[in-house]
Amino acid sequence: MVNCQNRMPKEKADVLYFGGTILTMEDATPEVEAIALKNGKILFAGTQAEADRYKGDQTKVFDLKGKVLLPGFIDVHGHLTSRAGMMQAIDLFPEPYGTVNSIQDLQMTIKKYIKDHSTPKTQPIIGNGYDDAIMTEHRHPTKDELDAISMTNPIIVIHTSGHASVANTAMLKLLGISDSSKDPEGGHYGRDKKTGKLNGKLEENASFKALLALTEKMSKEAGNSQDQAIKNLMKAQDEWLSYGQTTICDGRTMGESVGLLEKAASEHLFKADIVYFPDYEYFKKDLNIFKPKYMKYNNHLKLGGFKFSDDGSPQGKTAWLTKPYLVPPEGQSADYKGFPIFSDQVLYDDLKTLFQNHITAQLHVNGDAAIDQALRVIGKLKEENIYKPELRATLIHVQNSRPDHIQKIKDIGLIPSYFSTHVYLWGDWHYSSVFGPERASFISPANSALKAGIIFTMHHDAPVTPPDLITAMYSAVNRRTRSGRILGPDERITPLKALKAITINAAYQLQEEETKGSIKAGKLADLVILDQNPLTINPEQIRSIKVLETIKEGVSVYQRK
Repeated sequence: MVNCQNRMPKEKADVLYFGGTILTMEDATPEVEAIALKNGKILFAGTQAEADRYKGDQTKVFDLKGKVLLPGFIDVHGHLTSRAGMMQAIDLFPEPYGTVNSIQDLQMTIKKYIKDHSTPKTQPIIGNGYDDAIMTEHRHPTKDELDAISMTNPIIVIHTSGHASVANTAMLKLLGISDSSKDPEGGHYGRDKKTGKLNGKLEENASFKALLALTEKMSKEAGNSQDQAIKNLMKAQDEWLSYGQTTICDGRTMGESVGLLEKAASEHLFKADIVYFPDYEYFKKDLNIFKPKYMKYNNHLKLGGFKFSDDGSPQGKTAWLTKPYLVPPEGQSADYKGFPIFSDQVLYDDLKTLFQNHITAQLHVNGDAAIDQALRVIGKLKEENIYKPELRATLIHVQNSRPDHIQKIKDIGLIPSYFSTHVYLWGDWHYSSVFGPERASFISPANSALKAGIIFTMHHDAPVTPPDLITAMYSAVNRRTRSGRILGPDERITPLKALKAITINAAYQLQEEETKGSIKAGKLADLVILDQNPLTINPEQIRSIKVLETIKEGVSVYQRK
């Protein structure tokens, strides 16, 4: 007979969790009674009686008291440095995340900010988050409406999508944009249809270039502002942690932000793992500098690949479609379909270079024409044996997807990452103004991907929304719009499938499924504790679930007060 003592584990746990629901995301053992952690990893997951054998004199024991423990959520597409850069911007978000529900609200909010902060008369002002889809006027503000706030302060307000902005006269002058300025490649300056003069609207690359120029100008004038930039980055990280994410994505790192991330990493400031995807067009000349950093964590920072923005925003009506928008944006004709950012040849050449270097890519594709382009180009590269499915290139957003895309995505070997929150936040706008009922019902088609056997993920695209994956899950499960309409009921998925999309599937997309995404012995102890069980709560109540604690490699990095 074997002595029981001989079967006692040699290792003793640093921490034990028990007394609640522990969801593992492992098909073989979907739920366990207890877990033991040691040195930041999961030592054991199973019954409480077996877990107790790992208890030593120094082991900390936590009773979950009926709460729910599961793998930490993984952000596969957000914009950490953009959020940090907007930390000082005036909040112009509408309901449900803010209070700016009209252009008058926007004007009053900025005026109040100028007054409350005794803002100098020539200081540039940035506002972020206005949303024409939700504001009562259902249009963008104009240059004249921003001039009514101030003729001396340069003002720019950024659309919630991040793909457009509006500037007042003083801001256009500061940026050197005049009525005679030509549209930049992949971008547009909005103009009055009758006079041809600028109306203040900047779309796509026109907006990105303006904001880059403005932030660089403001940084130089502020002198050594890197300390403040680091503080803002840490505030942004804390925001992600409060939403239960233990891995954070910077999905289009631009300008000085790469250096900012590397400085924060060198100072050991990251509590979560940060995966960044530099904009390839911006950094293509530096590819050889980036290559040694690919897929290697250094102080919690990892280069995960490169980002391509192939078109714009559907709610902002700059996404590239094959059929016209249901209601064209102001100033556009009835046959307006948005526009591409790249030609096929540019996208082919750039992706070929990356894939030949065995480096993956995230491709922002919202409109079906942009999705077609990505499938066309990557399909050709696969036929030429240059793209390999093990690279796990990802189609980001994939909003205006069509049923015929699904099999092509599977055949080429791509991962679709859906911005499922669209159904809840902008579903009514897509139904009545952007796409119309038929096309709108197929946005974020997670169930079609599931039935085709495609691994898919979901994301929040913060700061387009807060870094809120619980609302993404709610939206994918219920497909209920803000007005209560069920948009595409056949595309609803179960809460478990939605959870897998933000845990184990997300780890797979980032090529980290061996160490993250599920509760299994040997994996990192990246965990989140929720107040309610997403699998048993009324699905309509999923948005009410609260993150109580976020744990990174066994260390508590956020606790709800």
